[in-house]
Amino acid sequence: MRRSSQGNSVSRRHVLKASAATAVAAGTGAAIPACSAAPAGLPPNVAQGIAEGKRYRLRELGITIGEMPPGALNAITDVPGVKVGYKTLIFDRPGPAPNIARTGVTIIVPRDEPMWANHCYAGIYSHNGNGEMTGSHWITESGWLSSMIGITNTHQVGIVRDTLVKIEAEQNKDLKWRLPVVAETWDGPMNQMNGFWITEEHVREAVADAKGGLPAEGNVGGGTGMAFFGHKGGSGTSSRVVTYKGTNYVVGVFAQPNFGRLRNLRVNGAPVGAELPQPPPLTPTNKSQGSCILIVATNAPMLPDQCRRLAVHAGLGVGVLGGTASNGDGDIYLAFSTGNDIRPNDSTALYNANAVNNDEIDPFFQAVIEATQEALLNAATKAERMTGNWGTREALPLDKLMQSLQKHQV
Repeated sequence: MRRSSQGNSVSRRHVLKASAATAVAAGTGAAIPACSAAPAGLPPNVAQGIAEGKRYRLRELGITIGEMPPGALNAITDVPGVKVGYKTLIFDRPGPAPNIARTGVTIIVPRDEPMWANHCYAGIYSHNGNGEMTGSHWITESGWLSSMIGITNTHQVGIVRDTLVKIEAEQNKDLKWRLPVVAETWDGPMNQMNGFWITEEHVREAVADAKGGLPAEGNVGGGTGMAFFGHKGGSGTSSRVVTYKGTNYVVGVFAQPNFGRLRNLRVNGAPVGAELPQPPPLTPTNKSQGSCILIVATNAPMLPDQCRRLAVHAGLGVGVLGGTASNGDGDIYLAFSTGNDIRPNDSTALYNANAVNNDEIDPFFQAVIEATQEALLNAATKAERMTGNWGTREALPLDKLMQSLQKHQV
């Protein structure tokens, strides 16, 4: 939050198996030189696409994170019932400032049923709390997620929150109150937030857009104006499949990153950030590294504290990439489970809940860590170069990224 600021797929392969310790021993290494040759091992059409400025998901580049298999779409929408919708605002208006819009709204719908009719168990973890996620206190208190989830920019949490309340009140005439979840990160370098561009109609359009299938990534929705380790960031997603007691469950992650100092960036343990070209800074020098919102979804039956533990482990994924959750950052993570039904208007019986055995929960933790890393990276590898309020955010250079990873391959 603070001032820091499907294409042609290729076979799964690791471009790097070195451990983080090996990468540290190698030091920062020499910078990757300017080179017009395509990185080795890429399909010709992908290599040509990179040369033409096209953007690709991580696995389309042949890069895999971890060992666990992804879901069919490698997205949070692999969790049955979960939907994602966007409204993206990119325009310039003549006249005095504010006149530059580079922002939007992301909506995540947890279930096919209205959330006011069937809640989810959920948990929240604040890695560092210089940010906003409305409704978080009630989730911590009750363990219930009872609304759609919105993500936007720092100055427009209110309009998104109020519109979600209106929509639920229209759906349910008996609705007495609602505390919806809306989170934010700060897109000031690209977007003049005091233009307050987002309207109620825009939020409604994002809700109407919510659907299954592979969500768009990069410069879309709430992630439109965001950054990633000094380069352009955006919206990203990934998933993993966990087999538990003979049943396959999905853990999906949606990420809106807006953090990082390039020198800290690591991918599969490789110190790629030390070898990538340093983009021009857009923000004043300060101690903050920026913020990150992560939404974790699973159809595995989890109780509220187990959901909170999933959210905690999402922070490990941030850390493995080089995020530090510094003092000025809003790094807030929400995890929810659709594995139990919670019908608040059913007063005829006790709630019955199933849950994964805590002694066997570790694969779900690993799934969160892997999917978090890949969702964050997809947000950047799909994001395009953007010029906005304070200048230009360069896209993460995919050719240089591949060359750096190949350099460290073992």
